Amino acid sequence: MTTAATVQLLPPATGRVDLLIIAGEHSGDQHAAKLVRRLRDSQPALGIAALGGPELAAAGAQLLFDLTHSSVVGFVEVVRNLSFFTRLLDQTVAWIREYRPRAVCFVDYPGFNLRLAKMLFEKGISQRGGGAVKTLFYISPQIWAWKGGRRFTMAKHLDALAVIFPFEVQSYADTSLEASFVGHPFVADDYRSPVEYDPAGPVLLLPGSRKQAVSRIFPVMLAGYREFQERPSIVLYPSETVAQVLRAARPPAAVELRPMPRENGEAAPIRASAVLTSSGTMSMHCALAGIPGAIVYRAHPFTYFIGRRLVKVPFIGIANLLLNRAMYPEYIQGAATPAVLAKELRACIQNLDRRTRTKADAVELRSILRQPAEADAAAWVAKQLG
Repeated sequence: MTTAATVQLLPPATGRVDLLIIAGEHSGDQHAAKLVRRLRDSQPALGIAALGGPELAAAGAQLLFDLTHSSVVGFVEVVRNLSFFTRLLDQTVAWIREYRPRAVCFVDYPGFNLRLAKMLFEKGISQRGGGAVKTLFYISPQIWAWKGGRRFTMAKHLDALAVIFPFEVQSYADTSLEASFVGHPFVADDYRSPVEYDPAGPVLLLPGSRKQAVSRIFPVMLAGYREFQERPSIVLYPSETVAQVLRAARPPAAVELRPMPRENGEAAPIRASAVLTSSGTMSMHCALAGIPGAIVYRAHPFTYFIGRRLVKVPFIGIANLLLNRAMYPEYIQGAATPAVLAKELRACIQNLDRRTRTKADAVELRSILRQPAEADAAAWVAKQLG
C-alpha cells in the first residue's frame, strides 16, 4: 500500500484533458481500458487521463496514479488505510480543480468514487454543483444488494449513469438520475475471454485481485486443492502484489502461479476443467465460459458481521443472482472447508449432469446480458462529452 505521504498525481501530458477516468480495481481497469480503446477509434484526438492501472495505460490513457495497486476491500481494511484515501481524495479534487477535464468518468469502486463525486459537488466543481465538469458513473454500485439509499445521493451528485445489467435501470426509476443499459462488456462482439472450458484441463484457483481478500481466501482454496490433487492447478494473479501473497502460502509444485492474461493481449485463454473462485469479475468470466465450479469467500470477521446485516440478496455471485439459482454453489466463511471444496472439484470433473447444467446456464447468462442496449459504453461516454 502506498502511504499517504507519497501520494502524488502527475500533471497532464497534454494541454487539454477531455476525460478523466477513475478505476480503483483491476476489473474496473479492464472495463475502462476497453472503453478508452473504442473512444480512441472514433475520436483519436481526445485527451484522456486516468487514476487506474496498467490496462488503462496500455489503452492509451495517461496514468496519473496506479490506483489498482492501492485497492482494498472491507470495513476494517478501509479504516486502516483511511489517511491514505483521505489524502488521495484531496489531491484528486485539487487536480480536477486545476486542470478542468470536460468530464470525470467514475468506474465502479463506489466507496472512493461516490465520495469524490460528493466532494466535487460540494466544492462547486461539478456541473451538479454549479461548475463546468460533468460527472459520469460507469458500472453501478450494487444498490440492489445493499445501501439502496445511495441512489438518491447519486442522483444529486452525478449527471449520468451507465449500467451493465438490464435490471439495474429500474433500480433508479424513482430518482432523477438518467440510467442507461449499455450491455455487459463480457458479451460484446470483441470480447476475448481469458478462460475456456476443457474437460481434460487443469483446475483453476481464483482467489481475487485484492491483497487482503486473497490472503484469506487462497489458503482455504489451497487446502481444498491439497485434499483433491487429482490433476494440476493454475492460479491466475493480476499483480505482483497479489503474487507475493500467493507465494507466501507455499503452494505445491502441482500449482502453477500465472499472471492474468491481458485484456488486449495475444495470449491464449487458460483452459480449465473446474474452478474455485472468489465472487468477483473472474467468476463471471468462468460462468460465461461454462466452467463448472464453486464460489469461495472469506472476509475479515468484523466485515462479515456487518455485511450479513446489510446485504439483502440470496447470493454473492453475480451469475447466481442473474439466474436466481446457484449455478456456482457458494461457500462463505466457515462453510468453506478443505473437505467440501475438494468434493466440489471432484463433482465438477466427474459428474456429467453437473457439467451439462453449467453449459446450459452459460447460454442463459449470455441471453440475459445481451438484452438490447441503447449504445455501448464508449458511445455513451462520447454522447455525454457532446
